Amino acid sequence: MTTQIKFADLGLAAPLLRAVVDAGYEIPTPIQAQAIPQVLKGGDLLAAAQTGTGKTAGFTLPILHRLLETPAPAGRKPGQPRVLILTPTRELTAQVEESVRTYGQHTSIRSMVMFGGVNINPQISSLRKPLDILVATPGRLLDHAQQKTVDLSAVEILVLDEADRMLDMGFIRDIRRILALLPKQRQNLLFSATFSSEIRELSKGVLSNPVEVSVAQRNTASELVDQNVVLTEQSQKRDLLSFMIRESGWHQVLVFTRTKHGANRLAEKLVKDGLAAAAIHGNKSQAARTRALAGFKDGKVAVLVATDIAARGIDIDQLPYVVNFELPNVPEDYVHRIGRTGRAGSTGLATSLVDRSELKLLSAIEKVIKRTIERTTVPGWSPEMAQAAAARASAEPREAERGLGRNGGNRGGSGRSTNGRSSTGRTTGARTSTDDRPRRSAAPGTPRSGPSTASGRPGRSNTAGGSEGGRANTRTSNAPRSGTGRTDSGQRSNGQRAALLGK
Repeated sequence: MTTQIKFADLGLAAPLLRAVVDAGYEIPTPIQAQAIPQVLKGGDLLAAAQTGTGKTAGFTLPILHRLLETPAPAGRKPGQPRVLILTPTRELTAQVEESVRTYGQHTSIRSMVMFGGVNINPQISSLRKPLDILVATPGRLLDHAQQKTVDLSAVEILVLDEADRMLDMGFIRDIRRILALLPKQRQNLLFSATFSSEIRELSKGVLSNPVEVSVAQRNTASELVDQNVVLTEQSQKRDLLSFMIRESGWHQVLVFTRTKHGANRLAEKLVKDGLAAAAIHGNKSQAARTRALAGFKDGKVAVLVATDIAARGIDIDQLPYVVNFELPNVPEDYVHRIGRTGRAGSTGLATSLVDRSELKLLSAIEKVIKRTIERTTVPGWSPEMAQAAAARASAEPREAERGLGRNGGNRGGSGRSTNGRSSTGRTTGARTSTDDRPRRSAAPGTPRSGPSTASGRPGRSNTAGGSEGGRANTRTSNAPRSGTGRTDSGQRSNGQRAALLGK
C-alpha cells in the first residue's frame, strides 16, 4: 500500500506551503510530484505533461524555494532578474506571473510581467527597481534588451514554458538571441504539453544532462474529455453552432477558429443571435483581450471565440465546453484545444463541426490521438429552424425596448442594447502593435470535481458552488430564452441537454 505524497513532503519552504494551503491545495498533481524535487536539486529538466495538469506550479514553487534559500548577491542592479520565464503569448505570460505572485505572497520575492501590445514605458519604470522573477514574451523582452532597459547577465534559472508553441509560432530565432544574452552557467527548465522531435532537438542546445519526466503519452487527450464530431456543411456551421448553444443552454463555451477574421465574423453572428460573445486574437488590443477574457471567466461573456495562439493561457477551472468551429491544420493543436476543458479532474465536452473538406484533417487527428472520435447528430437541427429561432432571439431585445417605450421608458441613453449586443460582447477592436510576434530579421492542486449532468457531461449548478469562487451560473440578461423545453430557471433539463447531441 502506497502513501499519497503531500506538498508538505516535498521539502518546500514554510511560506510557500502556507500559500499552497491558502490556495486550497494539499496533494500535488503527478507532474508537480515529479518535477518539484528535480528542480530543487538544481539540475536541468525536460518535462512533458498534458495541458491542465498543474505544470505551472511544478516550476514556480521550486523556483521560489531556491530563491529563498539563496539570497540575492549584494550590489545587484535594478532590472537584473535572477529568473527568466519565457512564454509564447500575453495571456499565458500573465497567468504564469499570477501563479508566481500567488505562491510567493508570503515572501519578499518580486516579480514582473512583460509583453507587447501595451505601452512600454510603465515596464521601463518597473525595471528601474530590484527584480527577482521576470515572466516575458520573447518579442517584448528583446525590445527591452535592445534599449538596454533590462540586464539578463545575472539570470540563474531559465524556464521555457509551452516550448512547442513557441517553435510553432516561429520564435526559435528570438530564443537563440535571448540565450546569447544569458550567462553560460544557469539552470534550464523546459516545460511543454507535448514534445515533438523539434522540441527534443531544441533541448539539446539548451539543456545539459537533463532529467526527463513525463506524466502523459505524447499527444494524448485527457480521458475526462468527451469528444464528438458533428458532420455538416461549412456554410451552415455558424447557424448550427448558434442553435446548439441556445437550445442546450450552454455557458462558458470556448470556440476555436483558424483565422482572426473568422473569429470576428463568428462572434458578430452569435451576438446578432442574442448571445453574449466576444472574439480574442492577436489583432485585438491588449485591453480588449483582457476585457474579453475577464468577462468570459466571470460569466458575462458566454461564448469566447479564439484563435489557437490567443487561447494559450486561458486557464479556467471546470471549463465545460470546447467547440472546434474549424479543425486545426496541425493535428497536435487539436490536443491543445480540447485540453482547455477536462482540467484538474473535472469532466468536459469537446465538439468538432466538420465539413467534407476537413475529413482528411479529422483522419490525421484520430491517427495522432489513436482513437476514433464519435460521430453524432443534433436532434431538431435544420437550417430553416435555426434561422427562425435566431430571428426570434434577436427580436426579443427590440420588443423589450418597445415595451419600455409604451410604458414611458427612455429608449435612448446608455441602457439601450442593439440586437442583444453588450459592451462585453463587442467584437470590434483597434488594431495595435503585435510585437509579441517573432522577428523575421536577426532579429496546481488537487482535483475539484464540478456537478455533472445525467449523461455524464459537465453541467453547472444554478446556485453558488461552481468554479471561480463559487459564483452562481445563471443565464446573463442578454442571453435568449427558448420557448419550450426549459426548466423554471430558463435552462434545459439534464436529460434534454444529453438528448441534444444524440447521447
